[in-house]
Amino acid sequence: MSPKALVVDDDAEIREMLADYLTTQGFEVLTAANGLEALLRVKRERPAAVVLDLMMPRLGGLETLKRIRAFDPAAKVVVVSGSLDSEVRRQALALGAARVLEKPVSLADLMAALGETAPAPRRPTQPPAERAETREPPVAPAAEPGRILIVDDEPEMRTMLSELLALLGYSAREVSNGAAAVREIVAAPPDVVLLDINMPGLSGIDALPTIRALAPQAAVIMVSGTEDAATAKRALAYGAFDYVVKPIDQTYLRRAIETALLTPQPEL
Repeated sequence: MSPKALVVDDDAEIREMLADYLTTQGFEVLTAANGLEALLRVKRERPAAVVLDLMMPRLGGLETLKRIRAFDPAAKVVVVSGSLDSEVRRQALALGAARVLEKPVSLADLMAALGETAPAPRRPTQPPAERAETREPPVAPAAEPGRILIVDDEPEMRTMLSELLALLGYSAREVSNGAAAVREIVAAPPDVVLLDINMPGLSGIDALPTIRALAPQAAVIMVSGTEDAATAKRALAYGAFDYVVKPIDQTYLRRAIETALLTPQPEL
C-alpha cells in the first residue's frame, strides 16, 4: 500500500505541482487548500507525511502545524513557504517540523526531507487531474452568539461591521486602536477579534502577538485595507486564524466567524 502524503497550500498551482510530483514518486496524494481542511484530512486519513505552507487562511500555518503534531506526532511535517524569517523558521522547527524549505522548493530537497516516508518511485495509476480535491464541509451557524471585538481606526468601518454582526446575532464591541484592544481584552476576553492591520500607533501586526498571549482561545481575523494581502497572510504564520480584505465580502466574513467559533483555539 502506498504511503499517504498531504499537500497543504492555498495556491492551487503550487498544490497541484507538488501533488503531481509526489504521485510520480509513489505516494497516495491528498490535498488541502487551508489549515482547517488540512486538520480534517489528518484526522480522517492519517497521512504519513505533510507538506505544509505556512501562510494560509483558515488557521495559520504555525497553528496548523501545532495541531497536526498534537494529533499525530508520528506524521512527518515538511514546511514549505515563500517568505520565512529566522523567527518563524525557529518556531516551525520547535513545533516539530522535520525540515523547513523555501519556495521555489527543490523537488530533490523535498524528497530528501520526506526521508523514510518516501516509497519507491512509480508511475501514477490515474491522471493527476482525476484526484478529488478536498472541499471544506459546510459550517453550521454558532449555537450561541459569539463575543466579537472590532479593532479598526475608521469609525465608518466599525459601524458597518457592528451593524452586520448584530444582524447575524453576534455581540460586538468596538475599539479604535491596538492599545485599546489590549486593554479591552484584559477586561473581557472575546471569542473572535476582527483586527485591522493598518492603524496608527500600535498596528494590527504589532498587536497580534500580545492579543494571542492575553487571549489564546480567541480567534483573530485580520482585516487588510489593500488588495495586496501579503502582510495579512504573513500574520497567519504568527497565529492569526484568517484574513479578509476590504471592501469586505460579507458572506466570507460570516463563514470565517462561524468557522472560528466552531474551531477551539489551542493554548500557546
